[in-house]
Amino acid sequence: MFSGKNPRPAVRIDTLVGRNTEISGNVTFSGGLHVDGTIHGNVSCGESAESALSLSQHGVIKGEIRVAHITINGTVEGNVYASQRLVLGAEARITGDVHYNLIEMAVGATVDGKMVHKPAGPVLALSHQKSELPVAPSGRGVLGEG
Repeated sequence: MFSGKNPRPAVRIDTLVGRNTEISGNVTFSGGLHVDGTIHGNVSCGESAESALSLSQHGVIKGEIRVAHITINGTVEGNVYASQRLVLGAEARITGDVHYNLIEMAVGATVDGKMVHKPAGPVLALSHQKSELPVAPSGRGVLGEG
């Protein structure tokens, strides 16, 4: 719409957690991970900025998620950290804080926690200059204002 580029990465699914699968323990992966089942543990991708996690409407993750690109349409009980992009589908249910760089949220998605914006690049500080206008002794307004 704005730049004509598609900001979504081409995701290749390397690992699939099926609908009737339940994993107890932390999961670390590279590439793409699609979850239709349940994971009781933290999910992370290491330092890869290209890794992607997709959680279907049937999927459940009970633990912290730390992945660059995340698409959620299921249930998460834990904090979510998306260093690049986070997409919340209409059936997304998150109980925990959400830390994101870029977010897309559909109508119907719910987050029970804080939403924290974490820019990917360096944050530029703005310097604010103090006003040189004298303040009235009463503390209300500037001298000379009528």
